[in-house]
Amino acid sequence: MSVPNQNTSWGHAETYGHSTRIVLQWCQVTAGKGGQRSCLAKPLMNNRELQEDLLDMARLVDRAIELSVKALAERDIELSRQVIKEDEAINQAQHDIEEHCLVLIATQQPLARDLRVIFAIANIATELERMADHAKGIGEVGVMMGPREPLKPLVDIPRMAAKARRLLEQELEAFMNRDVELARSLGSEDDEVDRLYDQVFRELLIFMMDDPKTISRATYLLWVAHNLERIADRALNIGERVVFLVRGEVEEHNA
Repeated sequence: MSVPNQNTSWGHAETYGHSTRIVLQWCQVTAGKGGQRSCLAKPLMNNRELQEDLLDMARLVDRAIELSVKALAERDIELSRQVIKEDEAINQAQHDIEEHCLVLIATQQPLARDLRVIFAIANIATELERMADHAKGIGEVGVMMGPREPLKPLVDIPRMAAKARRLLEQELEAFMNRDVELARSLGSEDDEVDRLYDQVFRELLIFMMDDPKTISRATYLLWVAHNLERIADRALNIGERVVFLVRGEVEEHNA
């Protein structure tokens, strides 16, 4: 983004349907007599629109988690590859949200609560992008496993995925409603995911100790369980941003 200078002229309003948004416009005049005027206009988003984009991104992430585990359970290699491919769109969504946050800060100079909202949105977008990376990791395991059946029936892993997705949904609800009590109450949900992870780990460890030939297949499922456990942890981090947004206090659920 170019830095406005003394030859810069600023914005105007444009109407989109029934709403009006401020358009940031800077015009730079080239040096010399009769220099040409070059202008760039960029619509400025407000906090509400940023939140809507964040929710759209969250839906993509939730879908990636769901499909990655579905592909694994059904040994659907093409679906696993689809999850990997669609991670690019989530990366782009995070980049766009961060860019709009920076533009808002640079042009509107938000203070106090508005500034905390923008920072919370940027942080949550980062957490969502990393969740998507974990879902992509599960997709990559699906491709590596191919058509082979998992070492053990997938019982606890789908449960972990369901609980992690539910935790994400509740944390986003807490964010949208600025519900600190809900955000603070969800640590037990993450504990349940951790419990399932420990159970999967112990079961797979027994397989590997009893038969070293199962190590590679067991390792694949350990990777999957680890990715789901980290997704839940990152969902819980959203709650920390909710507390900071509403109370201005920094809390760590895992402290």
